[in-house]
Amino acid sequence: MQYFCALTASIPMDQSHHPRSIQLATFVLVHGAFHDGSAWDRVIERLEETGHVAYAPTLAGHGNGADKGVTHAQCAESVVDYMAERDLTDVVLVGHSFGGTVVCQVAEAVPDRIRRLVFYAGLLLNDGESIYDSAPPSQREAIDQLAAASPDGAFLPPFEIWRDTYIGDADLEVARRAYAQLSPQPFKTFTDRVELKRFHTLPIPRSYLIGTEDGSMPPGEWQLHPRMTSRLGIFRLVQMPGGHELMFSNPTGLADKIVEAGRD
Repeated sequence: MQYFCALTASIPMDQSHHPRSIQLATFVLVHGAFHDGSAWDRVIERLEETGHVAYAPTLAGHGNGADKGVTHAQCAESVVDYMAERDLTDVVLVGHSFGGTVVCQVAEAVPDRIRRLVFYAGLLLNDGESIYDSAPPSQREAIDQLAAASPDGAFLPPFEIWRDTYIGDADLEVARRAYAQLSPQPFKTFTDRVELKRFHTLPIPRSYLIGTEDGSMPPGEWQLHPRMTSRLGIFRLVQMPGGHELMFSNPTGLADKIVEAGRD
């Protein structure tokens, strides 16, 4: 179900002539697989230009040099701890791709700290399901091969696959710069079965944001929308042109759509 909030006041302008949102928010941006918090840098710049506050923690086990032996639960715990250490409340919690599964567990742990959940091309699991379980057979086969060839099981898709599948809307130079920021994904984060007994009963409002050219899943039955959105119950759908890695290919547009998805 798609719904929208009515706006009843004029929008003031800041000195750089960007429209300022009527309702300023605190965003916590949770990155996807292979990324770290720096993936959101340019999105945060735009959010802060328009008066919002934004944070981008790096999940446990992510980033170059991190211990890749972490579990999915440890990823979620690292966000819970990050928010508690900074006493962040009334948060719009955004999860990109793999990060969608993380924010579900965070919401279970600290629902009182969250104003709204925004899934940006986010994965949503059923209770007791793993990311590996929810992936199409071709992706499971690729994960198995990449993990088997790695000394610690952490894996990263080759540039040629990632470029066409995830960031086909960017030019080659942008795609190469973005790929250079990636690092191998801890294997257990994909194979751990995630308990979500409470998530689907929580009253936290939720939105789903997706690029209309997102090719991260094969067309047909595996597409993120409506396969993942059908698990949300009542939600707000926000769409924009582009692919799966808009934080690199169109960070300003993505930031503005995150604001739209996150407002009351």
